[in-house]
Amino acid sequence: MSEQESTLPTPTVTPVPRPRLPKRLIALLLLYVIAAISGLMAKQGVLFCLLTLVMVLGILGRQKAGLIMLRGYTLVQLALISMLPIILYDPDNLVAGPTTVHLGEWQGKLPDYVIFIFLIIIALLQVWVAFDQKVNAWCKPKLNFNIMS
Repeated sequence: MSEQESTLPTPTVTPVPRPRLPKRLIALLLLYVIAAISGLMAKQGVLFCLLTLVMVLGILGRQKAGLIMLRGYTLVQLALISMLPIILYDPDNLVAGPTTVHLGEWQGKLPDYVIFIFLIIIALLQVWVAFDQKVNAWCKPKLNFNIMS
């Protein structure tokens, strides 16, 4: 009996490669964490900052709900930034002057269209990262809306 068992071929199990966290997603999540922590320190939009941190935790936990939140977050942000010139349009004040920008010790004056172009490019990069196939592969395929599991 033992001779017959040893002649049977044993099935080999090939390990499925686990998807790795994409570097561009790491950069985007670091940007979100820095923005959320700075918002918490400034006490501006505390609930929104906490929601952003929970979203980051959900994405790092490979939850599909985190991916859905990321995609919704980026699309809403792109829509709001794209409508920013219309929202800020004031027909009573048509004098378009440069906006003073403070970045640490550096202070400069930039025209509004340069700021809008910069914000739209950042929003488009966020949409590109959120809808990337590697980012989609990072999350578990099972739809799970429990972000803390």
